Amino acid sequence: MAQSRRSAPFYMTATTQFGLEEVLAEELHQLGATIDKVGQRAVEFSGDMQLCYEANLWCRTAIRILRPFAGFYAPDEKTLYRETGRINWADYIQPNQTFAITAVVNKSNLEHSLFVAQLTKDAIVDQFRNRTGERPSVDVKNPDIRLHLHMIENEVVLSLDASGDSLHRRGYRQQTNVAPLNEILAAGLLLLADWDGRKTLVDPMCGSGTILTEAALIAQRIAPGLYHQGKFSFENWPDFDQALWDSVRLDAEQARLEEPQAQIVGSDISPEYINLARENVSAAGLEDFVLLSVRDVKDATAPKGEPGLVVMNPPYGERIGEETEMDALYKAIGDTLKTGFQGYDAYIFTGNLEAAKRVGLKASRRIPLFNGPIDCRLLKYELYQGSRRPKSA
Repeated sequence: MAQSRRSAPFYMTATTQFGLEEVLAEELHQLGATIDKVGQRAVEFSGDMQLCYEANLWCRTAIRILRPFAGFYAPDEKTLYRETGRINWADYIQPNQTFAITAVVNKSNLEHSLFVAQLTKDAIVDQFRNRTGERPSVDVKNPDIRLHLHMIENEVVLSLDASGDSLHRRGYRQQTNVAPLNEILAAGLLLLADWDGRKTLVDPMCGSGTILTEAALIAQRIAPGLYHQGKFSFENWPDFDQALWDSVRLDAEQARLEEPQAQIVGSDISPEYINLARENVSAAGLEDFVLLSVRDVKDATAPKGEPGLVVMNPPYGERIGEETEMDALYKAIGDTLKTGFQGYDAYIFTGNLEAAKRVGLKASRRIPLFNGPIDCRLLKYELYQGSRRPKSA
């Protein structure tokens, strides 16, 4: 374990996608966090600096980790500028560093987030210029220090962004324009499906392989943050503890399991997608843990061994005129599940609930989620072997 270099506990917020809040709270709890509040698309928690580093490294469903440090009421721009200027910014930013501000504004007198961010930036820069004659520069693309301003009903909370680049960008995806799922959502589907990293997992419409790659990361106990590109933002904080971070990283590297823990199998009708899935799996260094093949979903069957899980994200048919094609596809999916995967639990993630009716099975769970702007459901089907009811004597 990381050497115990305990800082005083402090409050943090982890952001996520709608529907994954409880999953993220459980991830943080497993790391030792005290969960203070599970909100909408966010989990508030507390812990020390070691936990902050570990949350960035290990949380599979977090978008970013924020560290709130100031709050005040600002009903107008004059108050926002004045209260921002009362913060001692030298505690958070050095004059030779770059910074950027992301503002989220809701139900407030000041309506425009870009204006709020600009005014906050002016207050910070003016303080440095007045006190030292020097000022940090703004870099919106790759800043040393990222600040997050959240304003709701004129209440302002300022936070340090510990993560930097969004944690969903694991770095293994070779072509991000073709993947319908981001990494956080793919991991979230697996955790919502209660996959334990041991049972057989099958994705018979795997596309570019994001679900399979995230499954292999879970099974082999690999911290997704080990793939993070560049520095985490906390590495630029004035109180960054290099020795503690080195220890946390080493723990994560040593936690990796080298022997395959589960049978992870994927297929797709498109050879191009399977090639891309192979590239992604290989880029993550997981080619020994995922078996891929070209196969129509109609021909998919369960691999040998004990039944496990089917998790899939079929097309939604968003183009006009695809209704008939989608109906036929979802009927084929249902037929395949009934004949080829008895004893499995199947999870279908879809944004086409009309076509999903053609699966011909009764969903035992319907979990609301979003894929980007698309309202989706994760549907669970229990594929019983034979009759689900024991015959009476």
